[in-house]
Amino acid sequence: MRLDKTKFALILLLFFLFTFPLSAQISAQKKQPEIERKVTLLLSKMTLAEKLGQLQMLDGEANGKFRPEHLEMARKGLLGSTLNVRGAEMSNELQRAALESRLKIPMLFGFDVIHGYRTIFPVPLGEAASWNLAAMEKSAHIAAKEARAAGVHWTFAPMVDIARDPRWGRVIEGAGEDTFLGSKIAFARVRGFQGDDFSANDRVMACAKHFVGYGAAEAGRDYNTTDMSEQRLREVYLPPFKAAVDAGVGSFMTSFNSLNGVPSTADSFLWKTLLEREWNSDALVVTDYTATMELIKHGVAADEADAARLTLNGGVDLEMVSRTVNQNGEQLVKDGKVSLAEINNAVRTVLRTKYKLGLFDKPFADANLEKQVVFNAEHRKFAREVAAESFVLLKNERETLPINKRTKEIAVVGSLANDKKNMNGNWTGDGRPEDPITVIEGLKNKLGNGIKIRYEPGCDTKCEDTSGFAKAVDAAKDSDFTILVIGEDGDMSAEAASRSNIDLPGKQLDLVKAIHATGKPYAVVLMNGRPLTINWVAENSPAILETWFAGTEAGNAIADVLFGDVNPGGKLPITFPRNVGQIPIYYNALPTGRPFLDKEKYTSKYLDVPNTPLYPFGYGLSYTQFNISNLRLDKNQIKPTENVKVSVDVENTGKRDGAEVVQLYIHDVAASLSRPVKELKGFERIVLKSGEKRTVAFILTPKDLSFIGRDLKPTLEDGDFKVYVGNSSDSGLEETFTVSRTAVVKKKLN
Repeated sequence: MRLDKTKFALILLLFFLFTFPLSAQISAQKKQPEIERKVTLLLSKMTLAEKLGQLQMLDGEANGKFRPEHLEMARKGLLGSTLNVRGAEMSNELQRAALESRLKIPMLFGFDVIHGYRTIFPVPLGEAASWNLAAMEKSAHIAAKEARAAGVHWTFAPMVDIARDPRWGRVIEGAGEDTFLGSKIAFARVRGFQGDDFSANDRVMACAKHFVGYGAAEAGRDYNTTDMSEQRLREVYLPPFKAAVDAGVGSFMTSFNSLNGVPSTADSFLWKTLLEREWNSDALVVTDYTATMELIKHGVAADEADAARLTLNGGVDLEMVSRTVNQNGEQLVKDGKVSLAEINNAVRTVLRTKYKLGLFDKPFADANLEKQVVFNAEHRKFAREVAAESFVLLKNERETLPINKRTKEIAVVGSLANDKKNMNGNWTGDGRPEDPITVIEGLKNKLGNGIKIRYEPGCDTKCEDTSGFAKAVDAAKDSDFTILVIGEDGDMSAEAASRSNIDLPGKQLDLVKAIHATGKPYAVVLMNGRPLTINWVAENSPAILETWFAGTEAGNAIADVLFGDVNPGGKLPITFPRNVGQIPIYYNALPTGRPFLDKEKYTSKYLDVPNTPLYPFGYGLSYTQFNISNLRLDKNQIKPTENVKVSVDVENTGKRDGAEVVQLYIHDVAASLSRPVKELKGFERIVLKSGEKRTVAFILTPKDLSFIGRDLKPTLEDGDFKVYVGNSSDSGLEETFTVSRTAVVKKKLN
């Protein structure tokens, strides 16, 4: 039988799609036994003390130096890894000591490369606002390049915790509130850090953290407890971690919180049942900083020996900073409380990881490469582009922005406008306080001497002293336009930085009101690591640009957007509440039996504030306008095994080129469990020239339509599904299709 060209091409395509990934998998499996043989041989030669040394990570100095005791421990083979030791010179010196040990097992160097090593990108919540997965993968790759060149093998990122409470300071480190978006970003960032082979000299091992439920800590208070059903855990909080596993993540970190009464560091369900057995992952598991010792304060361990027992038997491999395993392991084995097999399993994982990282073959960093790679011009250029893409235009009345370049005098108000350190935000890797470009510097770089700039801080970030307000107001009155830079400093959004009040700090709002009262044009530039409650600003200020903490090139990127050289296209990855009384507030909540009705009393509502957020998930404006039209489905009825193709036309109807994020949401109308009012199931960031029109298509698969049922397994039921496509979670065109196991029967809704 002869095949026509179309059929032949299809067969060829299927051959490549299925054969090549399989070949890669087989290749990887062939390599694995070689590593296992090496690990087994090495393990057979180790003393118990040397094994326990491999299970110990100690903290270096903040400046990257190792501590004096590290050298001696390394020479004796009693220290397997360090935290914070970095720089080719410093890491190589400690590595040489480790290779003088009896078995010459190399050292593993870890460091918090959260959003950049020396070249700092926007904080992760800010990067998530770009909805640009390729850019996030590339920024993680650049961070990996710099870190590996500086002797770092392992980053404790990405943080993939779903976070729906902006009071929690660590919301800054993640991708926001949505499971689908968070899973896509988790996959992209792991791929960026690790690539196909994290032994390469431009890659590092990633770490999915914090497993699990840390972002759901009660009251938004850091380190606090979490309690939830397993159905919610599996549907909302676990998928980003599974996405990290699918991307090949090399390690996991325990979370500080307890989940349903069991601290993560002692939870064998998480490490042995979920990670190892269900997900078939051999990822190394490390505790968070002193988390083993904290099992005592959690009330599940009687003493440090008991804490070590729980950690080892729970399935954790490596203890960070505290030394309970190292100091109690031998006695625990003698007493039969921990088996030698349990110790060996943990050591095997550590050694396997070191082989995968290529440390036995390439233990040393290249000082020349470090000089070439770290903080180079190419990396800073990309940091500027990524920063601009992360900005979200929240308001722009009467085209206040962009600022006209023919403006003669500009006032810049707010201490954050001239604060280098706080451009980087928190968790700044090896970023230096002198590195970032401030807003003032960015404006001068942009404008040269063409526009007069007057800067007045008004007050510092805490804004408890208003004595500088008068000069700030005077500057606004004497200028044609005012750029008002307000928000948090880097320490206000971070670990151990929960806030019960997420208003603008101190009297910053009074400063905004004072500038507003001048009647002169102005725009607000926000810097923050979490949603803020900015009702008055949202109602009264003519323009608001959310810039998060944008990193090394923050000032240049902000100037690019303020003056229209870059058109903002970011979208919120997390809901902005009107006040803390609405928290938790997120777009994909479950429906209630008494939904809000304006004129009825006994419906779900507040007496003093609307149910709606100040700014919804997925929201963001542009300097141009986009029209989304002609929503169409390729099928109105499908079987549970079939896909649905969803298409829309997107047109840039404005006068500027710009980026739009087209978002697809679904709603399962009637199911055995109540389903969210909307769920994100697809998005695409596209760039359109003025007047350009393009079709955007999505494929909804059975997996997209499934949910975790009462039996805790994925299920897809017959019934109607609504599809929404728009540019935020609260807008969009709507269509309906039906899932049916028969060709003609359609489920009726009562």
